[in-house]
Amino acid sequence: MTQDYKDFTEYISINYKDVPVVEIGIGSDFRVFEKLKRNGIDVRAIDIGPSTSDVIKDDVLNPDMEIYEGCGLIYSIRPPQELVPYIEEVARSAGADLIIRPLLTDDAPKNGKLINYKSAVFYKIIL
Repeated sequence: MTQDYKDFTEYISINYKDVPVVEIGIGSDFRVFEKLKRNGIDVRAIDIGPSTSDVIKDDVLNPDMEIYEGCGLIYSIRPPQELVPYIEEVARSAGADLIIRPLLTDDAPKNGKLINYKSAVFYKIIL
């Protein structure tokens, strides 16, 4: 795991240690998810096409909001830009904070506050 992923995981582990956390669009990169689990974080992984039994199937275009009930943080790593408004709506409806870690070539989220935590760079979305 590269240092920026370790730092990203550390930020979540420190700031969201007492609430369930959800990763939307995990795909096949389990680095953050697995590290959060090892850190004792109650974390769920969501994807439209689950790659393992650890991943819950859901579509943010038509979400099952029961999956997100009670979570304190939703985060997504490199989501397609066209899905960000849907992810924002899921977080808003769940009453959760939202962190987006976009591709470096993506536009910054319009309502995002840039966070630099050690070597990790991401946006906390203002909902």
